Amino acid sequence: MHQERIEAIKREIAKADAGNPEELEAYRINYISKKSVVGELFAAMRDIPNEQKRAYGQLVNEVKQLAEEKFQELIEKVNSSASKSKSTDLDLTLPPSNIHVGGVHPLTATRQRIIEIFERIGFNLSEGPEIEDDWHNFTALNFPENHPAREMQDTFFLEKNPDIALRTHTSSVQVRVMENQKPPIRTLSPGRVFRNEAISARAHCIFHQVEGLYVDENVGFADLKNTLYHFAKEMFGKETKVRFRPSFFPFTEPSAEIDISCQLCGGKGCNVCKGTGWVEIGGSGMVDPNVLENCGIDSKRYTGFAFGMGIERIAMLKYQIKDLRLFTENDVRFLKQFRSMV
Repeated sequence: MHQERIEAIKREIAKADAGNPEELEAYRINYISKKSVVGELFAAMRDIPNEQKRAYGQLVNEVKQLAEEKFQELIEKVNSSASKSKSTDLDLTLPPSNIHVGGVHPLTATRQRIIEIFERIGFNLSEGPEIEDDWHNFTALNFPENHPAREMQDTFFLEKNPDIALRTHTSSVQVRVMENQKPPIRTLSPGRVFRNEAISARAHCIFHQVEGLYVDENVGFADLKNTLYHFAKEMFGKETKVRFRPSFFPFTEPSAEIDISCQLCGGKGCNVCKGTGWVEIGGSGMVDPNVLENCGIDSKRYTGFAFGMGIERIAMLKYQIKDLRLFTENDVRFLKQFRSMV
């Protein structure tokens, strides 16, 4: 009786077929799973006399092996059918789907362009930590103890006594360079800085700066002016005019604000330049001898100049953007306008 049952199951397995995943699963349940007909044959082992169990077990194992081999054949058949179906569904005459290509953020593009201009005239890049101590952020740069920038309303202090703060400028990187490198020094320090300011169309508590430093023998103010003339004309165009206005910074002496002719009105006067025809892009000056001495550089032998500017300010002028907040709001409608920049 068991012999006839086993032969019948073998014939069923040999004739079995599957053309889709559902039929394949039905075969698995019927012949492979624990509750399948093959599983029932193994369960019947307990009713077989001991002298017949060995022969019966061999027959059942043959059925099990046959069922598993057939299952693998059906798997390959179903997979092959699915793959042919997918290939026939593909219409090569259809136009390609739209590929959405991203773009470079305007601040990144501006930063890269600034770096490119100064690298061509010998400036290298230097970076430093965004969390600074008092020495590198203030004291080494000739800030007096009662300077307003040290107060809580201007600086984000993380600790007091000793003072640890989020850097307010990348001049701290220049201090680190001068402490660890002997002149000649010609370096550019781009990076993110932090100041406790109200967020508006013209100001933000987080923004980006790029500062330059050149220290060597016989460096004069004429070198500073020629360097910034070159930058302005490369960045904004050959017709751009530059002027320097006397100013004061603790770390430079003499100091000057840097203005360029307004890019919107061509210097004729408009709302952006407040009718003056000029817009400020940064500050500059000759490095104060005290700063050189604080960094271990002989101020009687070496002189130098430094300058700094906000990358957001340069980008606003370059691309005629009137609201600083657009750079950080991640409005896709705004960013899509710069998709062509790579």
